[in-house]
Amino acid sequence: MALRVRTVEYYYARFQDERGKAYELLARLALEGIDILAFSAVPFGRNHAEFTIFPNSADDLLRVASKLGLKLTGPQHACLINGDDHLGAFAEIHKTLGDAGVDIYATSGVTDESGHYGYVIYFKEGDHERAAKVLGA
Repeated sequence: MALRVRTVEYYYARFQDERGKAYELLARLALEGIDILAFSAVPFGRNHAEFTIFPNSADDLLRVASKLGLKLTGPQHACLINGDDHLGAFAEIHKTLGDAGVDIYATSGVTDESGHYGYVIYFKEGDHERAAKVLGA
């Protein structure tokens, strides 16, 4: 698999930290037919969690969020990268962006046992388009 880079929109919501809240949200979105490209949940403050949702269709997510009364913040933009895993793959991406003067805000990546990886890179708003171009999107 060649490096696949796509710019994506993401939205986030903050919730009181409760057991099962991520499951509840993800199950409801699935029930409503929302295709999610990526998802993260991280602590926010003492008693809250921030859920970040990368929908395949922002319009569909926004429609369902309105129906459910879900307050989303966004859109923000990131790059979603898929490629063949090898030692140093993430470092190579960082070097390419750094050499082009593109600053990375945050990242999250995962590899699978079949030799591929997925990598989400967050940028300050507006830098995602330049980053995608530098990476060959």
